Amino acid sequence: MSRLLEHKVALITGAASGIGRETSVLFGEEGAKLALADVDDKGCEETARLVCERGGEALAVHCDVSDPRAVETLISAAVERFGCLDCAFNNAGVGGASEPVADYDLEAWDHVLAVNLTGVFLSMQAELRQMVSQGAGAIVNAASVVGVIAYPYLAAYNAAKHGVIGLTRTAAIEYAGHGVRVNAVCPGWIETPMVMEGGRAPASIPEVYAAIAGLAPMKRLGMPIEVARAVAWLCSDAASFVTGHPLVVDGGVAAGRERAEE
Repeated sequence: MSRLLEHKVALITGAASGIGRETSVLFGEEGAKLALADVDDKGCEETARLVCERGGEALAVHCDVSDPRAVETLISAAVERFGCLDCAFNNAGVGGASEPVADYDLEAWDHVLAVNLTGVFLSMQAELRQMVSQGAGAIVNAASVVGVIAYPYLAAYNAAKHGVIGLTRTAAIEYAGHGVRVNAVCPGWIETPMVMEGGRAPASIPEVYAAIAGLAPMKRLGMPIEVARAVAWLCSDAASFVTGHPLVVDGGVAAGRERAEE
């Protein structure tokens, strides 16, 4: 049986850890050749090593997605190495501060928007140009469950992820006639380093984990591989009639919130 991404060339940003690393390894196992990008060179190179260790092929590239020239260099490196670009997962992101809107630091706001929203925009611009020239392609943008609902004290993150969904839908409409599909994946609380180790209340603390798990009807946090599988499907030919869709992978958090508000 053929693999899901056999003969595909894929680009993954934010590949050094968490969902990005898990998706990279899965893509490699499913037959894709990979261009991997991150500002964390050591982590990105380790991800590339894991891909190759499992029989895949991967190129690690340093890239700050908020820098237009760095993004253009990344796309050029991928195409130069592999000859084309079939799919992309724009996953690079940061968490940001946890403060009320009135107290949110402007510099912190700018940083979150630069990486989480402008970084997706810049990546999509370069990817779309390449894919349009080929006549086909698939892009998946990393949004979040807070792109469809909101949590308090996450003003910049909420705004950026809502923006990613709007940007995804706009591009999907504009480029459907060019053979390019554009979707978003919206993870809920996932066991990534950002969630388990970051912030004021890391989920590695049992009491915090229990509180977060309690938000989901499935009563647990998700695993990175569960998001990776959704991304792989969206990038594959199996999702050939799916575009402009924010696929929520959250254990029922958004559905539970909607029901509570009825």
